[in-house]
Amino acid sequence: MITVHLKYEIDPYRIDDFEEYGRRWITLVNRFGGNHHGYFLPSEGDSDIAYALFTFPDLARYERYRKDSATDPECQAAFELARRTQCIRRYERRFLRPLDASPTQTGGSSGERP
Repeated sequence: MITVHLKYEIDPYRIDDFEEYGRRWITLVNRFGGNHHGYFLPSEGDSDIAYALFTFPDLARYERYRKDSATDPECQAAFELARRTQCIRRYERRFLRPLDASPTQTGGSSGERP
């Protein structure tokens, strides 16, 4: 399983546009076989930072989603919404793997402490 964590720097005066962008991508990621965990918008604190989390069963499925979304008309419309409104200033993408209680989980540890 692979989880994608996105950190967005958004225009706080374009929050409605960003919310529309997020609603579209929740539906799209789910349609492409992922599990979108939602967008997390500013409330208290920083007014220009938002987050999103979604999961795919494996890296191959995520890569297929990336390839297919590049030509999908609904995905392109969502990209265009962000471009036209400039609601997103920049973003960072991280790939994470979940940790569960199972001692047999693959991935190992380097033995180093954080």
